Amino acid sequence: MSWLTDVIGTEKAIIAMCHLDPLPADPYYSSSTMEQVIEHARQDLMALQDGGVDAVMFSNEFSLPYLTSVETVTVAAMARVIGELKRDIRIPYGVNVLWDPEKSLDLAVATDAKFVREIFTGVYASDFGIWNTNVGKTIRHQHMIGAEKVKLLFNIVPEAAKYMADRDIESVAKSTVFNNRPDALCVSGLTAGAMTDTQLLKRVKDTVPGTVVFANTGVRYENVEQQLAVADGAVVGTTFKKDGVFENHVDQERVKRFMDKVRSLRETGALC
Repeated sequence: MSWLTDVIGTEKAIIAMCHLDPLPADPYYSSSTMEQVIEHARQDLMALQDGGVDAVMFSNEFSLPYLTSVETVTVAAMARVIGELKRDIRIPYGVNVLWDPEKSLDLAVATDAKFVREIFTGVYASDFGIWNTNVGKTIRHQHMIGAEKVKLLFNIVPEAAKYMADRDIESVAKSTVFNNRPDALCVSGLTAGAMTDTQLLKRVKDTVPGTVVFANTGVRYENVEQQLAVADGAVVGTTFKKDGVFENHVDQERVKRFMDKVRSLRETGALC
């Protein structure tokens, strides 16, 4: 049994994404207000919870194009949204400030989040330019701000990016676990909503069997049994949107149908 049971309440956990609208200083915020951002987030949160997800992760998904050193106003705006929603949150939650691991940890401490997902390690050629990280500095920051209990989900296959060094996924997984002791590894497709290669998941899980591994993108009703037969859990966003479209808001019926299937698979032992 992994930490998932203690923190989220179940193995084969489904963490649903609550994607926030564009925030102040984001290019597409001009047509919004903070009141609208909060209300849309509340509607999505309630649809996810009432649909039966195990946990939720708040992210600034529509702060496009993303920064790797996020402005303070973004973290402040996200903290306000989560603070306004706090009385409505009934399930464990995490945060993800794209793409800034230290700011994600700052937000986690400020909002009592249980976990963060980020790009903590590696150097990449990406849509956002040369993307570098400093995991040693990030982990020291985690301890400096008192975030030692926050679980760290390491995304080792970043979306829209590729390792600058020619390394196979087994080497990446093994060295990441040895050097950094992540609480989980996340394996992604090319973009949000793109299916994670099941064979890639299996290669990672076989390499680090003692580490929690999440399917990070593209888990759908049609493939969830296949994905969870390998992965220890999944992070799900686009699948729960109306018509399965990334830009739309959450459709509770899609959530319920998906989670009914996951619960049935867990209860019958099909995912063992």
